[in-house]
Amino acid sequence: MRGSRTWGALVVAAVLALSAAGTAAAQTAPGVPPPGANDWDCVPSPAHPVPVVLVHGTFGDMTVSWNLISPALAFNGYCVFALDYGNRGTGRIEDSAADLATFVERVRAETGSARVSLVGHSQGGMMPRHYIKFLGGKDDVDDLIGLVPSNHGTTTPLAPYAGDFGCVSCDQQTAGSSFLSDLNAGDETPGSISYTQVTTRYDEVVTPYRSAYLEPGPRTTNVTLQDRCPLDLTDHLGIVYDPAALGWVLNALGRPGPADPTFRPRCI
Repeated sequence: MRGSRTWGALVVAAVLALSAAGTAAAQTAPGVPPPGANDWDCVPSPAHPVPVVLVHGTFGDMTVSWNLISPALAFNGYCVFALDYGNRGTGRIEDSAADLATFVERVRAETGSARVSLVGHSQGGMMPRHYIKFLGGKDDVDDLIGLVPSNHGTTTPLAPYAGDFGCVSCDQQTAGSSFLSDLNAGDETPGSISYTQVTTRYDEVVTPYRSAYLEPGPRTTNVTLQDRCPLDLTDHLGIVYDPAALGWVLNALGRPGPADPTFRPRCI
C-alpha cells in the first residue's frame, strides 16, 4: 500500500468493477474475461515485470471470480490474465493443471516474461501445485498466492457425494485422497517459488480452515484474515471480494518473497 490516496483509488476501482459484475455474470460464462484481464498486447513494466495469472476454483469461472482482484491488479500496473479450465473446475485436476501449463506458456510467449505469478481461489490455489511439482512449472512461477486453497483437501462429507454426480475434482479434494497424498508427499513448496496462503476462520468449504496452510519455511507465508482483521466475516466464496484479502495479494506480489507476515491490511 502506498498511502490512503492509492487505497482510496483502489476501492473506487473495485466498486466500479463490482457494479459491472452483475452484467458480466449475465453474459455467456465461462469465457468472458473479468475487467482488466487478457489484454494480450500488455507489456510488463519494469516496476511489475512478472505478469499475473488468475485461477478460479471449483464450479467457478473467470467471469465472476475476479471482478475485484483483476481490475485492482491492472490499476496497479500489472499485466493480468485469467483462464477457464476443466469444465468449471470439475474435471480431473491433472487435466486442469495441464490446461494451466498451456495457458502459462502462452502468457510467457506473448509477454516475453520468463515467469508468471499465480493467484488462485480454492482449487485454483492448490491445482497449480500439481503443475509446479509434476509438469515442470517450478521454473516458470515466481509467486503462488492461494486464497482459501484446498491444499490438504476438505473434511466436509459433501465432497465425495459431489464426485458421484460428476465432479471428479471434488472427490480428489477430499482429505486423504490419493491425489492429495501424492501432491503433498515430500516437499510441499518445491522450487524457488514464493508461497502465500490466505484463509479465513469462516471457511465452510475447505475444512478445517488451517488445512489451507503449507509447511512453514523461508519462502512460505500462511495467514488467517482474522489475525489482522478480527471483525472480518468473509467466508470461502466471499474471499475473492474481500479488500483485506486483496491487500495480502498486493503485498505478496509487490515484494521479493512471500507476503510479509507482519503486514497489516486495511480492514473494512
